[in-house]
Amino acid sequence: MSATEKQMFEELQKPGLLSQISVKDGAWFALVFAAVLSTLVFYSSIMDGYEVGILIGIGVLTAFVGWYWKSSVIFAISVGVISLFAIWLYGDSLAAGEQNFLLKFLLASQSAFAWMGALFFLATATYFLGLIANSEFALNTASRLTWIASGFGFIGLMVRWRESYLFNPEYGHIPVSNLYEVFIMFCIITGLMYLYYEAIYKNKNAGGFVLLVISAAVGFIFWYESRGAADIKPLVPALQSYWMKIHVPANFVGYGAFAMSAMLAIAYLLKDKFSENKIIQRLPELQMIDDIMYKAIALGFAFFTIATILGAMWAAEAWGGYWSWDPKETWALIVWLNYAAWLHMRLTKGWRGVPMAWWSIIGLFVTLFAFLGVNMFLSGLHSYGEL
Repeated sequence: MSATEKQMFEELQKPGLLSQISVKDGAWFALVFAAVLSTLVFYSSIMDGYEVGILIGIGVLTAFVGWYWKSSVIFAISVGVISLFAIWLYGDSLAAGEQNFLLKFLLASQSAFAWMGALFFLATATYFLGLIANSEFALNTASRLTWIASGFGFIGLMVRWRESYLFNPEYGHIPVSNLYEVFIMFCIITGLMYLYYEAIYKNKNAGGFVLLVISAAVGFIFWYESRGAADIKPLVPALQSYWMKIHVPANFVGYGAFAMSAMLAIAYLLKDKFSENKIIQRLPELQMIDDIMYKAIALGFAFFTIATILGAMWAAEAWGGYWSWDPKETWALIVWLNYAAWLHMRLTKGWRGVPMAWWSIIGLFVTLFAFLGVNMFLSGLHSYGEL
């Protein structure tokens, strides 16, 4: 038998994809399929073809993520069940949010967001406590708090979706339409993304750095809420589109990944500069941090690219042109070029370490201006998101 024939024989002997699917995986796929089918049965009359396609795509993505990342299955089921329970408690009356004890203090959107913020703050402090005290118990607790905080945020968004229809059926919309809602989405996505990499690399010591940026976002949410940002309002005409349901979440996978890479870059620089400090020594190895930074930016860049393409298609439908050099579009292009250059220099020139860490941190400020600064200081077609 030749070497080629032997290699082909060995490939045939490897277990196929179907053989890797366990009974639990099959049950998970069946559950996701049932959820999608039920949604289509009950709500297809108010959904157009694009929205049906989006629903099916989300179902496929959810099934795959649950199969690949087992911990997310429990999270998804818990969020789904509790969200449906909260929606059931509301019934057809928005007033139930003030009358029902569980809604008022736990599951109404504003209550859930408050719990999310408090738990993210607590998780951040607990991660740093675990790092400083070298406590595995504290680190594990911080990780669980991050899971629960992300869960409360997700539940809050699902319940807010229903609340918007109870407030006024004509106002009803998916809660990704303004800075208040997308900052909450940013917290959830960044938290879950970090938890994924934490599980893959089996190291929790850098968690406090990533949670710092989430805590900063929570602080902004609480401040913004004090200015009435949590009020449910009708969508402006440009946002009354199915494109919003896919463009905005894809964008914030990118934003979350870029933010996480920048915070890990800070940990990298500290580890590189103060390697003899006993506390700093507990941070992950430089190679591990560098690898996570690269994978996070690669993932974020892929999603940001998709979001930019979707945004152009949305703009063509809403404003009659794919690109208008609106300030938001211009700065989105700058963000894209920045990370394209980052990946290019790493993959073609082999750049690693300190220069790339600093570049990642600078990239966060560029992204932050595109995300928030444009809304604060510039005006244009995206002015519906201004502070």
